[in-house]
Amino acid sequence: MAVPISAGKWQRLRSLTDEQGRFKMMAIDQRGSLRKALAKVTNKDPKDVAYDEMAQVKALITRHLAPYATAVLTDPEYGYPYSIQHLPPRVGLLLAYEETGYEKAGPTGKERKSKLLESWSVEKAQKAGADAVKLLMYYHPDASDEVKRHQQRIIREVGEECARFDMPFLLELVAYAIEEAGTDTPEYARRKPDLVIRSAAEFSKPEYRVDILKLEFPADLKYTAEFSKGAFDGKERPAVYSLAEVRGFCRQLDEAAGAPWVILSAGVDIEEFLIQVQLATEAGASGFLCGRAIWKDAVSLYPDTAKMEEWLCSQGAYNFVRANAYAERARPWFCHRKFGGPENIELAGRSPNWYVEYAPTA
Repeated sequence: MAVPISAGKWQRLRSLTDEQGRFKMMAIDQRGSLRKALAKVTNKDPKDVAYDEMAQVKALITRHLAPYATAVLTDPEYGYPYSIQHLPPRVGLLLAYEETGYEKAGPTGKERKSKLLESWSVEKAQKAGADAVKLLMYYHPDASDEVKRHQQRIIREVGEECARFDMPFLLELVAYAIEEAGTDTPEYARRKPDLVIRSAAEFSKPEYRVDILKLEFPADLKYTAEFSKGAFDGKERPAVYSLAEVRGFCRQLDEAAGAPWVILSAGVDIEEFLIQVQLATEAGASGFLCGRAIWKDAVSLYPDTAKMEEWLCSQGAYNFVRANAYAERARPWFCHRKFGGPENIELAGRSPNWYVEYAPTA
């Protein structure tokens, strides 16, 4: 049975991938985390990091690493205005829609509410040349009903807005600790697979109109028996599951994801991320959208931009090439069960009068 896709979404989705339909995308939309990293290396308070410093770092990373990406995600505040000239032809563009950070909420103040970037819209992103809109949402399936409804409402509204403008909607979901002492704890490591899988299932519902899910890895490899002795960062942790169990979590996540999905890096080091990409793509992920795992070490060299460029051209490029190699076995987005293969996709409303009747989805 044919699966119809609207004209704008189909063409723009194709602009984000390689020729085989795999996503190998770079994220440089970080704002709060980048500000903190720059504050640390310049011995400043984060609020004293200048706009120009943020813009300069984003432009450097984009200029040197964007050629290795199928698409680049940046923000409309610091990234786009000073980096767009560094985006190579035929590399797709995603623009972020959320305000950085979150509002503390819920009965204990540990829950999180997000909000959209003021004075920004899907229409503006489209006019700026974006091939997709990205929305990051902090989400905990066991949060209070009021907080969950708030997050769900925003996601639903952005999905509807993207449909109006025929724009692919990429939803990034990030879980967080409520009952646990933090996310780097054995207690949270045990809960993480369930949190990631349940969130993916919720936002795969048609009412949210999500085209691509950007998901966390559904486990913490640092708490696996095989890597818990400090393999990635030198810190020994208790083992709470095996690598075989993690592979099972990845398969469960693929089953829960009702749309093509990509893996995010969440700031882990590159060696850990490469294993995440391998396991996720084995389970059915269509690639990655990665930021700090690839380029974060360059920020530690700021404000020596010459050293930053040297690192980006060598180690940064090597990191990206390796990530791309690990993603070679990713499932093309159109082979996700939502579509069942390229032969099953057809232009929505195709007819001799298509050009007359065509309109983005209401």
